[in-house]
Amino acid sequence: MEDELMDVVDRHDNIIGQKKRSELYAEGSPNCRVINAFLRNTLGQIWIPRRTAHKALFPLCLDMSCGGHVGSGESYEDALKREVQEELNWDLEQRPWHLLGHLTPYDDGVSMFMKVYEIQDDETPQWNLDDFVESYWLWPWEILDRIQQGDRAKSDLPLLVETFYRSNANSNRVV
Repeated sequence: MEDELMDVVDRHDNIIGQKKRSELYAEGSPNCRVINAFLRNTLGQIWIPRRTAHKALFPLCLDMSCGGHVGSGESYEDALKREVQEELNWDLEQRPWHLLGHLTPYDDGVSMFMKVYEIQDDETPQWNLDDFVESYWLWPWEILDRIQQGDRAKSDLPLLVETFYRSNANSNRVV
């Protein structure tokens, strides 16, 4: 795990200091910032990758389309652009995207303070092979079904799908 310097935030997401990532994780502190993004196609499916086996956290688990920590002094949006470039090999300036929401561990039950974004595109990214081993275009309900049936996923994934795609979680379902 890279030991980057991260901003420490209070319950209202105001910066109150800095610590190394390893210190925050050792403390189990939710008081730092992350970004997550979902790549959604015109059909309404979401691109879901599987993490590599060598990841320190959540190896071989289903993941958000893109995610990462916000470095010290970095904005959420700058972290989003950096992570999309690093993980998906895309320049975010070339794709339509928008903010879905800002969640906190205290109000929303997520692991850390996070902004969640959606990128609209039908193209499957040529992802970074150090991050992901495979990927799927899935309906929101398929993501939740896979997790319910035992497919391992990052802890925030089902909550984010439920929060932002609840209306689509049962649509387009073949019975």
